[in-house]
This record gives sequence, structure tokens and C-alpha cells, in this order.
Amino acid sequence: MHVSIDDNYVLSFLLELLNTPSPTGYTHHIMERIAQEAKRLGFTYESTQKGCGIIRVSGHASDANRVICLSAHADTLGAMVRSINDDGTLRLTSIGGYMMNAIENEYCQIHTRSGKVYTGTIQTNQPSTHVFRNSDELKRDDKVMVVRIDELVHTEKDTQQLGIRTGDYVSFEPRAVHTPSGFIKSRHLDDKASVAALFGLLESMSRTKWQPRHDTVIFITNYEEIGHGASYIPADITEMIAVDMGAIGDDLNCKETDVSICAKDSSGPYDYFMTGTLIELAERDGIQYVTDIYPFYGSDASAALRGGNNIRAALIGPGVQASHAMERTHEQAVINTARLLAAYICE
Repeated sequence: MHVSIDDNYVLSFLLELLNTPSPTGYTHHIMERIAQEAKRLGFTYESTQKGCGIIRVSGHASDANRVICLSAHADTLGAMVRSINDDGTLRLTSIGGYMMNAIENEYCQIHTRSGKVYTGTIQTNQPSTHVFRNSDELKRDDKVMVVRIDELVHTEKDTQQLGIRTGDYVSFEPRAVHTPSGFIKSRHLDDKASVAALFGLLESMSRTKWQPRHDTVIFITNYEEIGHGASYIPADITEMIAVDMGAIGDDLNCKETDVSICAKDSSGPYDYFMTGTLIELAERDGIQYVTDIYPFYGSDASAALRGGNNIRAALIGPGVQASHAMERTHEQAVINTARLLAAYICE
């Protein structure tokens, strides 16, 4: 079965997702947008108690013993205000795992509990070589990283009077760009590229009225970056494909144009038969793919298995270079991820 994926829709929705702040724990805005889009396409949307999204699609085969889950996560890396320094700058605590030098000199937003949003810049407490002789030797960690707020503040009290408090969320400016050569470069392609790919499937179903063979659940999680995104999944699910970024780098085969099929990550090997089927389908349909092993990686499928769910699981996703830093992928990888998922749920 040939499935038509609308490239323009996928990439447009991806850019919208990238520009919606959603650090783990502060995902209500993006989940509201995802719910709105699912309903616009004609699908029902449910929320779990912790805010994950469930979109159910009926299959045309009458096999109640097989329900396929395709998951992706909408939460991203970010930070939280740890404390306010004497000079009015903010000290941070990280949300998710990233190198502190990866966010140095990045623009950011501070989201207060009252709903106010302030802008700022993340830098070290020794930001100028004109002033600090050995600033280049400073170890970048959470003891020296601060947020310079774009307001007239000089003291801790000045910042408090803005309504900024310990526990407020800090999101990073994504700087999302879609280049003429087809690259998408931005923070947080992990894992908004996969969310967009899943919505490419939903848009295609809505537009051309095709159904998957088996009942399918699109599961959008919001706590993946801290490890428990899909620790709960609906009880009727029998197999799950976590759709997450494909890692690129040392001892890995993946490129930014590839769909990566992960055979094993730090949580162990994925299901032999599901992985094999995905490889066979990619080869059958001429989808550019690689098979890789990720030694420092876990997925929502890992969380679901650790949560005691009785499922088989696999992991695929578009290749993303410089993950957890200034990331980049190619539109081919995102669209082909959607194509491979369509092939799987139509089998």
C-alpha cells in the first residue's frame, strides 16, 4: 500500500512544535496544541493523569490481540531556577542530560508561576575575556552558569519583584531553521521531529481515508527526558515502537538523511522480530535506513518495559546530529520515518 505523506504539512508542523517551549514538566502548552491538531484532523484525544496524549486509530483487521503503539515525546531539555544570585542573575538546575557548554550564550525564556515570561541569556559568571583573564579555562558546570535577565535588575530583591522565584522554568531559544538544502537545524529535534512524523501519518489518514491494518495508538509522552515518559501505557497495547532521534557519531552508521533502526541501547536489545520486520520493510520500500547500537541511550520503549508492561518493543527515528546540543536533521529522514511507520502498521 502506498501512503502519501505531505512533506509541507510535516515540516510546517515541526517548525511550530520547535517554537513552542516544552521543557520536561512544563509541557501543557505543547500538549494542548497537539490535542487541538489531533481533533482538527478528526481523531479523538485522551490525556493520562500525568498529561501524556493518547490518539486511537481503528484498524480494518478484526484482531483484538494485536494493538500497535507508536510513541514519541514532546518534552525537551531545559532548566529551572535554582536560586537568585546577589546581583539579580539566576542560578540554574538542569532538566535532562546535556553539557553545560552546549547552552552557553544561548537566549532563553523564564516562565513564572504567575504566567509572566521574561527573556534572558545563559552565560558563565566570567563571560568576558576583557575582564576575566582565565575565563576560557573555567569549567562549565551548574556552579558557574547564570541567566542574565533582560530587565533592570541589580539585586536579588529586584529580580524577586519581577515575580521570578525558585522553581520557575527556563526554556532555551530553539533557533529553528529549515534550509533550502533540506536540513532542519534547531534545538529539540529530539523528539519533536518524531512527533511531526507521527502527525504526518495522521494527516495522511485524514486526507486520503486509509486505515492501518491493526488498531493503532499514537502515544505522545511528556516526561521522556527524565526517564519515565511511557512507564504507563494503555493496557491493551501489545507492541510498541518508540519513535525517537537516531544518534550520529563515533562507531555509528547513521547520517542525517537516514532512518535509524536501533537494535540495542543502554537498556538492552529490542525485539528481534520487530526489528527484523522494520529492516525488511525499509529494504522493500527503498527507504534509506541504517541499523545501529546506542550505548548511552534509553527510550520510551525502555520505560514501558521497565514499568512492567507486557509488550514487545522496537526503536526507530530520524538521524539527528549533535543530539542534546544544537541539533540538525534532514527532511528526508523525517519523511522516511513516517513512511516506514506507515508500512509497519499496514502489514
